[in-house]
Amino acid sequence: MAGDPYKELGVSKGASAEDVKKAFRKLAKDLHPDKNPGDKAAEERFKRITAAFDLLGDAEKRAKYDRGEIDADGREQYRGFAGGGGTGGFGGGRARPGADGGPGGRASFDNIDLDDLFGMFGGQGRQRGARDFTARGQDVRATLEISLEDSILGVTRRIQFSDGRMLDVIIPKGAGDGQVIRLRGQGAPGRNAEAGDALIELKIAAHPLYRREGADLVVEVPVSVPDAVLGGKVEVQTPEGRVKLTVPKGANSGQVMRLKGRGAFANGRRGDLKARLLVTLPETPDEALIRFAEEWRSKRPYTPGS
Repeated sequence: MAGDPYKELGVSKGASAEDVKKAFRKLAKDLHPDKNPGDKAAEERFKRITAAFDLLGDAEKRAKYDRGEIDADGREQYRGFAGGGGTGGFGGGRARPGADGGPGGRASFDNIDLDDLFGMFGGQGRQRGARDFTARGQDVRATLEISLEDSILGVTRRIQFSDGRMLDVIIPKGAGDGQVIRLRGQGAPGRNAEAGDALIELKIAAHPLYRREGADLVVEVPVSVPDAVLGGKVEVQTPEGRVKLTVPKGANSGQVMRLKGRGAFANGRRGDLKARLLVTLPETPDEALIRFAEEWRSKRPYTPGS
C-alpha cells in the first residue's frame, strides 16, 4: 500500500482507535466489491483502505508506524547497515507462479530474534574460525493477512519477504486466525546443512459486513415493511455468494434467522450465518403509507413489547 494510511482513511494522526474503526467501516461499506461490481477503481481503493486499517487498527503496528519503525506496508525500516543497494536478507529464492497476494501479502519479521539473524549468515558470526562447523538454518517467522473468505474457502496467496523472495502459500479451507503454516526449507540457509523453515502465521482481517461470534457469523439484513408484514424473500450475502432467505410473516427487527453451515470455522467446526433482520422504512414515506399509519394508530393502537 503506497501513501499515508491516515489519508487513505481520512483521519488525523491523533484519531482514536474507535474513530479509525468507524472511518474504515464507512468506507468499506461504500467501496465493497459486491456493491461496486466491475468498478476497478473502487476495488483498488477498497484494497488500500483495508491495508490502511490493518496498520492503524492494530495498536502495536500503529505505534511502530508513527515512530518510523515500519513503512505503510508494515515492513521494517532498517537503519545502520552499511553497504550498497540491497536490503540484506537471507538468500535468493525464486518466485513461483501463483495468485496475486493483494493487500496484506507482505511478510512482517517482527519476531526474528538474534539466533535467526545469525542464522541468516550461515552462523559465521559465531563460528567464524570453524570451517567444519555444521548447523541447520534457523527458522524465520512472518505474518500474512488474509480475508475471512480466504480462510473459509481456501486459496493460494503470494507472500514477499524482506529480501525480495516471493513464495506461494496455500491457505487450507477452514484456516483459523493465528494458524501457522510451515514452508519447509524456505528459512535461513544452513552451515553445511539444510535450510530452516519459514513459519507463516495467518491473521484474518476485520470484515466490513460480518461480525464473528465464535464459529458463527452475524450479518444485518434490511427488510421492507411489506415483506416483514406479509412475508417474502430477500437476498443475503454469504462468504460463498448471495442466497435467497425466506422472511416469515410478521417478522420484526432484531429477529435472527440461521443459515446452517454458512459461517466461519473454529476448532475444526463450521458455524452458521445468523441473519439479523432490520425492518426498514423507505427513505421518503409516501402519502398512502402515512395515511395508513395514522389510521392504524387511531383505530388499532398497541405498545411494542407489552
